[in-house]
Amino acid sequence: MVIRTLFSLLLFIVTSPAFALTQVQATVDRNPVAEGEYFVLDIVADDDLNAGALDTSVLLDDFIVGRTSVGRSTKMVNFDTTRETRWQVLLSPKSTGTVIIPAFTINNISSAPITLKVMPSGASADEIENVFIKVETNASEAYVGQLITYKVKLYLAVELQRGVLSAPAVEGAQIKQIGEDKDNSEILDGRRFRVIERTYGIIADLPGELVINGASFSGDVLVEAPRRGGMFGFNESRPMQTEAEREVIQINSTPPSYQGKWLVSDIAMLKETWPEDVTEFEVGSPITRTISLIASNTDDTSLPDIDIPLAPGLKAYPEKPVRQTFVRDNQVVSQYSLTTAIVPTKPGTYTLPEIRVPWWNPHLKKQQYATLPERTIKVIGSSATPTDIPAADSFSPATTQGYWPIAAAVFASLWLITLVLWRKAVAASYAVNPQASPKKINTQRKTATTGLNNIIHACDKNDSSAAIAAVQAYFSERLGQPMTLSQISELSAPLASAIKKLQADKYSRHPQAMDKKSLMDAILAYKNQPQASKKSLIADLNP
Repeated sequence: MVIRTLFSLLLFIVTSPAFALTQVQATVDRNPVAEGEYFVLDIVADDDLNAGALDTSVLLDDFIVGRTSVGRSTKMVNFDTTRETRWQVLLSPKSTGTVIIPAFTINNISSAPITLKVMPSGASADEIENVFIKVETNASEAYVGQLITYKVKLYLAVELQRGVLSAPAVEGAQIKQIGEDKDNSEILDGRRFRVIERTYGIIADLPGELVINGASFSGDVLVEAPRRGGMFGFNESRPMQTEAEREVIQINSTPPSYQGKWLVSDIAMLKETWPEDVTEFEVGSPITRTISLIASNTDDTSLPDIDIPLAPGLKAYPEKPVRQTFVRDNQVVSQYSLTTAIVPTKPGTYTLPEIRVPWWNPHLKKQQYATLPERTIKVIGSSATPTDIPAADSFSPATTQGYWPIAAAVFASLWLITLVLWRKAVAASYAVNPQASPKKINTQRKTATTGLNNIIHACDKNDSSAAIAAVQAYFSERLGQPMTLSQISELSAPLASAIKKLQADKYSRHPQAMDKKSLMDAILAYKNQPQASKKSLIADLNP
């Protein structure tokens, strides 16, 4: 028992994480603020610390320091434990202008200073500071067909209720969103913002000036309402709208010296997937070859198709090319992949020629090539099939004409014999006694008994709907055709009366006990009636 306890304690010590302070972060809940107005300063340390670890005396010169609260938290996610100590300090600036909140140092780890703008008493901060947009493009000039990445960042210092982030408006260009939205946070001027980031791709169709009317946001946010003498404030929903600044990008035309299909990219390369572990290939065995063209900062629709010439003796069966665009390491990457099955038809040594794809480097302003070197393969005869296949015209006409007529005659004779035997079997079946076999009679009796039992069971439950369904099923089985209630009522007067009573019970507002005896008497009375003999078709035809 002692050994187990010591082992558990040792395991706890080994697996317990070693905590150490690595970051101190200071933020304010608003910036700018008005003179005499209280705002909240947050100081967060990523460790469990004493309340006295933070010294706020450096704030006394420029601020009235109000209540300070301290909170601690510990989180564990997938055995990853994080700890946090948070100080919240109420401050009120003593003067207007620009005031610096100094850095706070705890255990030799310091926060960043904050530049605070203080307005005169009674002035209110512009609401646009709570919501604004910043945009960023990857080039101030581009070429026709070049992908321009347009990154939009929506900054929110207030809680978002609902909203729409609209794409920029561009004439004479193609635009589409690339990748998914990102949601993170940033600190600007000591204030924490929620940041929603979206990336668009813009491709100009014509040279000249490309005017990009900025992306816009429109929605509702929660803002703190003014206190009206009360002790506590409250939040209210307000509409917000903002728009990014307009951008102008110069678009250059295709250089006249360029040769080949136009492709402009930061970098382009060709990759190949090939069965490297095989040195010899057999005739008739497919060789799978995948060629991929990868380009940075371009759209997949701009990537050209790849032509793969083959020597005689090789046949190609290409699949449908796959195009895709994705974002990797903040770069837009496009890929074109072509998978081909190459089937050798004759043994020998073959050379797959070099593949060259031209592209334009906008940074170096010159044409470059993405290349795959030539590849030599050796094909041997297959052990499963002969390597020398005679040509189609090597067969003599006499041999071909003599074989197929004989085969056709044999198949025709067999088909006629089968038809005669089938007709005899059908005629013999009609000559048999038309009375049903004992097995069939027993099956009919069993089915009829089951149907009657279903009717009786429904009556005992006083369920008129189930009784109607059971009666229909019974007579449909009994007469060999689907029967409606109207058709069953026409079979006999007692059945008509019983069916009418069943329907009255079903739709009555005050259902009564079902008359099982009258219903069963009517059914059994019809059952005992002899069936009318079927008329002979032959008798109808003979006068």
